[in-house]
Amino acid sequence: MVVKEGLPYPRGATWDGKGVNFALFSSQATRVELCLFDAVGKAEKQRIELPEYRDEVWHGYVPEIGPGTIYGFRVHGPYQPNDGLRFNPHKLLLDPYARAHLGSLEWNPAVFGYRMETGDDLTFDERDSAPFVPKSVVVDRDFDWKREKVWKPVPWDRTIVYETHVRGYTKLHPAVPEKQRGTFAGLATKAVIEYIKALGITTVELLPVHTFVNDDFLLQKKLTNYWGYNSIGFFAPDPRYAADPSKSLQEFKEMVARFHDAGLEVVIDVVYNHTAEGNEKGPTLSFRGLDNAAYYRLVPDKKRHYINDTGTGNTVNLSHPRVIQMVTDSLRYWVEEMHVDGFRFDLGTILAREPGGFDTHNGFMKACMQDPVLDKVKLIAEPWDCGPGGYQVGGFPAGWAEWNDKFRDTVRDFWRGEATPAALAPRLCASPDVFNQRGRQPWASVDFVTAHDGFTLNDLVSYNEKHNEANGEDNKDGHSHNRSWNHGAEGASDDEAILGLRKRQMKNILATLLLSQGTPMILAGDEFARTQKGNNNAYCQDNEISWLDWNHDERDQRLIRFVQRLTGLRHRFPILRQKRFLSGVYSEELGVKDVTWIGTSGKEMTDAEWQDGNTRCFGMLLDGRAQQSGIKQRGHEATLLVVFNSWQDVVKFSLPEINGGGEWSLLADTNMPDLPEGSRFAIGHSYEVTGRSLLLLELA
Repeated sequence: MVVKEGLPYPRGATWDGKGVNFALFSSQATRVELCLFDAVGKAEKQRIELPEYRDEVWHGYVPEIGPGTIYGFRVHGPYQPNDGLRFNPHKLLLDPYARAHLGSLEWNPAVFGYRMETGDDLTFDERDSAPFVPKSVVVDRDFDWKREKVWKPVPWDRTIVYETHVRGYTKLHPAVPEKQRGTFAGLATKAVIEYIKALGITTVELLPVHTFVNDDFLLQKKLTNYWGYNSIGFFAPDPRYAADPSKSLQEFKEMVARFHDAGLEVVIDVVYNHTAEGNEKGPTLSFRGLDNAAYYRLVPDKKRHYINDTGTGNTVNLSHPRVIQMVTDSLRYWVEEMHVDGFRFDLGTILAREPGGFDTHNGFMKACMQDPVLDKVKLIAEPWDCGPGGYQVGGFPAGWAEWNDKFRDTVRDFWRGEATPAALAPRLCASPDVFNQRGRQPWASVDFVTAHDGFTLNDLVSYNEKHNEANGEDNKDGHSHNRSWNHGAEGASDDEAILGLRKRQMKNILATLLLSQGTPMILAGDEFARTQKGNNNAYCQDNEISWLDWNHDERDQRLIRFVQRLTGLRHRFPILRQKRFLSGVYSEELGVKDVTWIGTSGKEMTDAEWQDGNTRCFGMLLDGRAQQSGIKQRGHEATLLVVFNSWQDVVKFSLPEINGGGEWSLLADTNMPDLPEGSRFAIGHSYEVTGRSLLLLELA
């Protein structure tokens, strides 16, 4: 086979119709061999030395091969762990830019660069890892996107995020063909998409879909890395999520196209902060053997060891320009080739870390902000990590949204009677104390109360303690401070009074989430009270603990209808999703406040009421006459009143008087089993607000 020089770009394996160009970055390698395998990835057929080295990129062009070619790299260079160099040509390496993978990792001692049995990572292992590691696959990137309907992204202010897992969402879904359950194809099923659309969701956020590794310690316990936060390839969808693994790329694209046809966005959770290779005792699968000192942050005076700001053993080195390039290339690829609409960045603080710590003006953020592709998609940060100074809620640049754990914690505390109106009020307004800076808008606050990590909504109101025994760690894993309340019984109960209160509390929390300013995020299944039996760290549970159960009784159906009602109201009333932060400041020009906080007397709350630690019932009045944009003119939106009562007993609340209004129309009362229609009350009416309940009224 005649090998040509090829080009150092684009990185990875690129088929041009006649052959494949291979380009691989390594700044300190001495030689790179391309290994080609048979059609099933078992037998190595040929080794080809990449002939050219330019700008720290090894490259070569191999004619007469194409899509479906299975390959890997062997990279030669010094093995000097104390200097951060861990080259070992006996280890077959994945291409960081591979668009598809074949096979899975088998935890054989040969996959380690050192002699694993000795426990000494300074030793050198000469066993061939090829039989035990996944391989890279050359792909045909062509896809007929013309069949996709004309697509317009959802504006931030209209966004409602729905976080779910590719496998768990459809694994038990009766309307999905059995072969497609738990796959991209399963998510693309008409019944699934119609259900999500009917919920009023606009944006589906998928837990990681990049190829990932199952940890050995989990496999030994007959568990698995279900969530997938253990990436080893940033360009390839994991073949485990494909009904036909050989067509994982096409299947993912088809899923996105079907979601777009329904007007739904797809956001993917991405893990660029660490890889599955772990610390110095971990396997050599890709980056470690390609250029360890470039791809990872190493302890400066002990380069044998890794900086572990992620808590997973290693930290990707986003200070290196080639690593920044790889990550931004990956992001652009998923936007331009896979048509995703945005990203949620796991441990996002890592991406903004320089050697001196978190830096808003770091290289990666600068690269994203100036990128014409990434500038147009949703960028959502999980704004914390476990490194020094890792908590950075509100610290990300303009243009980014962030998960707001302050909202989560305060809402949980309020509805269990542990937080005051003064604590809740700013959270209802998209946390302006955190996000109202540098021209950011309320959507920057991604409001949530539950997510994949932690209790489901049902479990939040059903358990005082975590119950993670199934994880095999003696219930020592997962958070112990959950701000939860079981309402009188731990776990499942037959007591109708307890069940009724729990259901009302779930409705209270869902209503608070969907009636607050900011971008709401719902955990899939919360709309019908899904339970994980008290497990608040189900990362390793690929079973009924994590899978959504689609057998719904009438109680579940009523909760679904309640969520649909709330999302419908949010879409119907722009005042619930404003582009300007609420200030509560009286406008002399317009003669109105955008938000007024109302006490039970129907009058504006006094300082004494704010400062009274026993105050548990109050109202949030959103005046539709207030300025709605940067243009100073009176608004023409509906005026709404949200009443919150976290007290255990009935509180009489006098409905306030507003100029131009004659009565209040009830839109929601979480104490009612079904939603009210047409209930109207006069100004000044003393409404008996049930203990631990929420009301929504419109000024008529």
